[in-house]
Amino acid sequence: MTACAMPDVQSSRDQRNIIIDQVGIRALRHPIVIQDGERQQASVAECELTVTLPAEQKGTHMSRFVALLNETSPLTLSLASLPQWLERMAERLHATQAAVTFRLPYFVNKAAPVSGQQALMDYQLGLIGHLTPTGVETRIELTVPVTSLCPCSKEISAYGAHNQRSHITVTARVADPTLRIDALIARIEAQGSCQLWGLLKRPDEKFITEYAFDHPKFVEDMIRDVAGTLAESPELNGYRVTVENFESIHNHSAWAIIDRL
Repeated sequence: MTACAMPDVQSSRDQRNIIIDQVGIRALRHPIVIQDGERQQASVAECELTVTLPAEQKGTHMSRFVALLNETSPLTLSLASLPQWLERMAERLHATQAAVTFRLPYFVNKAAPVSGQQALMDYQLGLIGHLTPTGVETRIELTVPVTSLCPCSKEISAYGAHNQRSHITVTARVADPTLRIDALIARIEAQGSCQLWGLLKRPDEKFITEYAFDHPKFVEDMIRDVAGTLAESPELNGYRVTVENFESIHNHSAWAIIDRL
């Protein structure tokens, strides 16, 4: 008995003559290994994979996105290999334009400032790629938590000053794919009133409290300092920074943006 060929509805012609800018899959979680220099780290990414669909084509082949994710085990990506993976996806989907975003927790093993106790700190990492007829653009996205201490509170108070956790979020175009992710994290978190650590002993807490008190920063100070260090980074070509202070004495956040993308 001869099997009948099944119709490929997605490849049929559409009569509405409307290009779809992006179509694909999102909110798919997949195990991934991030290569950062010589260091490899396993994590789980939330994936968004899309292509541009020509006006005459009815639909894209959604299953091919998932098949490509599962083609190699483990799926290993880096800033250097992301463009090739994106180009392979576009080829598989017969697309001339495509985009990928992988967002995942990224861990750095940090030693506490006084005791030296080591523990993992987590950051939010995004690897983003866009393929257009002019080539591939790679972006990195990082959310880095820090401590901020209010200069005004310190100035007007007889003792103490209010402080809070802040999130610095950076999206930047990558000019040099050998950029070290952990090194960029370190440059960003150095711009807070103080860094955060996963494990602290009492001498560490004393150090952090006093260090933050000696380095007060408004949200405006932090974002300008972050922008300054990014502007001086030859591995990057344009950036967007947001800083959000989750205020400890207000029922709202303080927020700032510098966009140089």
